[in-house]
Amino acid sequence: MTVEPRSEGAELTEAAWQRLDPRVLAVFPLRQAGALIPVVVVLLISGQGQGGWQLLAALVPVLVVLGIGVTRWATVRYRVGEERVELRGGLIHREQRSLRRDRVRTVDLRANPAHRIFGLTVVEIGTGSSSTKEGRLSLDAVPVAEGERLRARLLSRSPSAAPSTVSSAATSPAAGPSRLDPTLGQRGIEVARLHASWLRYAPLTGSGLVAVGAIVGTAFRVASDAGLDLTSWVTLQIAGDELTAVPLWMEIAVLAVVVLVMAGLGSLVIYLEGWWGYRLTREPDDTLRLRRGLLTTRSLSVEQGRMRGAEVAEPLLLRLVGGARCAAITTGLDAKTSNRGALLPPAPIAEAHRVAAAALQLTDPSSGTDAPLVRHPPAALRRRLTRALLPAAGIALLAWGLHDAVPWLDWAWPGALLLLPLAALLAADRYRNLGHALRADYLVISQGSLIRRRVALQRRGIIGWQLRQSQPQRWAGLATLDAVTAAGAGHYSVVDVPLARAVDLVDQVNPGLLPTS
Repeated sequence: MTVEPRSEGAELTEAAWQRLDPRVLAVFPLRQAGALIPVVVVLLISGQGQGGWQLLAALVPVLVVLGIGVTRWATVRYRVGEERVELRGGLIHREQRSLRRDRVRTVDLRANPAHRIFGLTVVEIGTGSSSTKEGRLSLDAVPVAEGERLRARLLSRSPSAAPSTVSSAATSPAAGPSRLDPTLGQRGIEVARLHASWLRYAPLTGSGLVAVGAIVGTAFRVASDAGLDLTSWVTLQIAGDELTAVPLWMEIAVLAVVVLVMAGLGSLVIYLEGWWGYRLTREPDDTLRLRRGLLTTRSLSVEQGRMRGAEVAEPLLLRLVGGARCAAITTGLDAKTSNRGALLPPAPIAEAHRVAAAALQLTDPSSGTDAPLVRHPPAALRRRLTRALLPAAGIALLAWGLHDAVPWLDWAWPGALLLLPLAALLAADRYRNLGHALRADYLVISQGSLIRRRVALQRRGIIGWQLRQSQPQRWAGLATLDAVTAAGAGHYSVVDVPLARAVDLVDQVNPGLLPTS
């Protein structure tokens, strides 16, 4: 990395503007290759018979991409000073942005295969408003050693302890840790790592179906742009003829099996790509650091001081086999880059509670997300039964009323009757998962059925309360209590709790907040 020279009289605390690593000139075309290849192929096919113009037209997009890459490298500069991180660039439209160092909340490292080939990484610097462009800076790309050094410097709460400039020797992987960055070179304490047995949860995540659909749709679109008709392939025609020769129920069953197998394989591939090499460690600078990724590596750091709680989520399919997810509730995380604060891939429920406790620095999971719950009164069960059974009964009555008038709806009447026991089971499950607990440092909330969630919310992280009552809740003597926080979803609700208990919870967490009269 080159460092621009400073004047003789410059102060030692003044940082110099630095370029991105010149190897980015090779990375940028590789990153765009996926989009360029279909365009070049279409231009070559559509330009047949036009002589040299065909090759020239195909080279134009390649030259444009190369020109953009050179322009970006030549114009982009960044510097990390005592008080601010600054980034400027642009050839025609000049732009300069900066972030105050005391506002930096996250410094995440990300490297796709092209970056990894050349030993580079992307440094994503974010503030509490990192979902907006003004709250984020992205350095694409710097050497891995420099990215690690920037992460340690920017997450340090004392900017003056870090050097304002980095020498070429300090950025070398062989240079060793800097005496001004004492946390560099120290190993973190391992909290969790990937186990091969967790792969059994991958087919139950549901992401494979979306991925397979996207891949198939993209393949057909690219083939259509290239003038190819995939439906004319002999193999597909034979498969279609075989399916049309069997009964309809067997055709549906075969298609369902094929879709499920493809979705399962797709989910497994996504799981491996996203969570390969997963390690969660507690670093010497008191941050939780998550590393993961097979092709594209990702590194997410969560400051302990920004943690406001943890969440263990159990989607229905995972819950049936004893699986769950774990995520951090923290301020300053960008949901897009942090995967909504996920700390753990789909894993056993006991492991999810253990990781949540470790993230919150609790020795016992029963002090956090695995705490014994206070069940809500039977009135909450009646509300759930009413809200589930009334729509199901309405659908059943409608199907019964239409089965004579619309003959082809005869099958709907018996099917609609099945909705009643299913609705009752859903209501009972929602009530069984409903509860709360107040521990020494955390308010624990549980609710949900299709996705059961257990949230341990730090009591000192609750900045306000909202008490809500609908008319049916008033009749039942219940209320919904929202605990407001500056992290995660913004508020977490204790649903259908007795009104007196809601008032008591507020008084225990924030004594004296409510008037005594």
